[in-house]
Amino acid sequence: MGRGWNLKEANVVCRNLDCGSAVSVVEREESSVRPVWVITSNCVQSGSSLSDCARSVSSSFIMNLTCSDFVRLVDGTSLCSGRLEVKSDQSNQWWSSVCEDDFDQQDAEVVCRELGCGAPSVLQGALYGEVEAPMWTKEFQCGGHESALLDCRSSGSARNTCSPGKAVGLTCSESVRLVGGDSRCAGTLELKHGDWRPVIGSGWTLKEATVVCRNLDCGSAVSVVEREESSDRPVWWIYSNCVQSGSSLRECARSYSSSYFLTLTCSG
Repeated sequence: MGRGWNLKEANVVCRNLDCGSAVSVVEREESSVRPVWVITSNCVQSGSSLSDCARSVSSSFIMNLTCSDFVRLVDGTSLCSGRLEVKSDQSNQWWSSVCEDDFDQQDAEVVCRELGCGAPSVLQGALYGEVEAPMWTKEFQCGGHESALLDCRSSGSARNTCSPGKAVGLTCSESVRLVGGDSRCAGTLELKHGDWRPVIGSGWTLKEATVVCRNLDCGSAVSVVEREESSDRPVWWIYSNCVQSGSSLRECARSYSSSYFLTLTCSG
C-alpha cells in the first residue's frame, strides 16, 4: 500500500514495468488484515527505488494501479502532454513516435480518453522534440469514439519515410468543471479522474483557484470557499503545494472521503 500516492508515484511503477503512463491509482480496502509493504510518496519522489522505500506492516488496504500499456506521452509538462509514443510490438516491447501525417484530431481524442485526460487542446508536430524520425509505419483510422488506440483500425500499407521534426506532439486538457453555480465559471469544483468527484484542498488560496479558472477559460479567481455537507462522500484531495509546483490537478489528486468540498467563483 502507498501513503499519499497520486499519479506521480504510480507513474514510476508503470515506467518500471514498461507499461506506458499511469491512468489511475486507487486505495482499496479488503475484508481482512494481511502483511503488506508500506511505501510513502515522499520516498518515491526522492528518487529512491521502491524496495528501498518499503517497510513491512499489517493492513487491510492495498493499492490498485492502471497503466496505459500501449500509449504514452513523453517529455511533456504533465502526464497529459508530450510526444506521443506507441508500443510498436507487444512482444518486443519497444516504443515508437508517430508521424503527424498519420494522426488526426479523432485519433487524438482516443489517446486523451485512454490516458484518462480531457479533450485534446493542442495537436502539433515536433512540439515536444524528438531524437530521430518517427518509426511507426501505419496510419491510425479512429472514429473518435473508441476507448483505446489499439481498438482503432489502422492502414495496411506501411509508410516508408517520415521526416524528422514530424512526430506527433499532443496536449490534452484537464477534466475539471464548476457545477451548481450561476454560470459555468462558478460553483462546486469537480475533477474527473476515473469518475467525477468534488475536490477538497489543503491550503488553497486564490492562486490555486486561478489555475482552475484559467483551465476553464474563465479568467482569474474571485473567491474560493470550503463548504461542508451533512455526510461524507468520495472526493479528490489536492494539496496546494502540488498545484503550485506546476503539476496538473489530476496528477495531484488522491482518493479521500470527506464532507467538505471547494466552491470557486471566477471573473468569467
